[in-house]
Amino acid sequence: MDVAVTGSGGLIGAALVGRLREEGHRVRRVVRSGGSGADEVRWDPMVGTIDSSGLAGVDAVVHLAGEGIGDHRWTEAQKRKIRDSRVTGTTVLAEAVARLDPRPSVFLCASGISVYGDRGDEVATESTGPGRGFLPEVVEAWEAATAPAAAAGIRTASFRNGIVLSADGGALAKQLPLFRFGVGGRLGPGTQWVPWIAVDDEVSAIVHLLHADLEGPVNLCSPEPVTNATFTEVLGRVLRRPTLLPVPRFGPRLLLGRQLADELLFWSVRAAPERLLASGFTFAHPDLEDALRTVLGRPAAPAA
Repeated sequence: MDVAVTGSGGLIGAALVGRLREEGHRVRRVVRSGGSGADEVRWDPMVGTIDSSGLAGVDAVVHLAGEGIGDHRWTEAQKRKIRDSRVTGTTVLAEAVARLDPRPSVFLCASGISVYGDRGDEVATESTGPGRGFLPEVVEAWEAATAPAAAAGIRTASFRNGIVLSADGGALAKQLPLFRFGVGGRLGPGTQWVPWIAVDDEVSAIVHLLHADLEGPVNLCSPEPVTNATFTEVLGRVLRRPTLLPVPRFGPRLLLGRQLADELLFWSVRAAPERLLASGFTFAHPDLEDALRTVLGRPAAPAA
């Protein structure tokens, strides 16, 4: 299979490109800089340009590019950048693949589990409606931007990512220093549900979606979500460090800003990968402790 991938330098993208190449697929990296290599396609998602000729003959497109959600405080300018990088970039790519002849058979676009908003203990499946807030609004517009590809008859799916667990980047990597120093703790009440997925399962699920007959939204998260308090306890156990110091809400709100802290850290999203499981996908690491030990290279706990 010939697969074009945006965001190939990111946490998920780099792992996906490696997996696809290991399995013998050709990968064309859609990049903002460079574009001179035989397997590189130049684009500028913010300006709205792409070298469509570089996509000729691709069988599938996986779109992962987008401004980091928690990289900077949410000023109005940063919020526009987050939204535009997703909506404009997706529109440009979807329109480009819709014009190809022949067209690719599948268009997969990254999305966010945060579309459900703060749901408390409610289980959120793909049939659950969107919540309220900045991130749900962004995800709705982001997924809607794939419409040109779907309208052209290309099988189009938006995979709604949970928190991807990896020691190489993402939310877990940012937490590790505090936990290793023994000052990690639950966030606020700790009752908020955390939708997570091991990076290996994330990549396997995307590869599965390249072949599975699925369209529309698909939750990519473990079938065993945990509360923040449980996540904290398990991570401390894996690292063999205490987790006795809770983090009050005012700390992250002061550091990140109230809206960013609340939507990123304190919202409760008890998501379930209903459609992914129904399509026959099997998780390698559905259990949090096993997933953390795998991504952190920690041996299994000795039997009692």
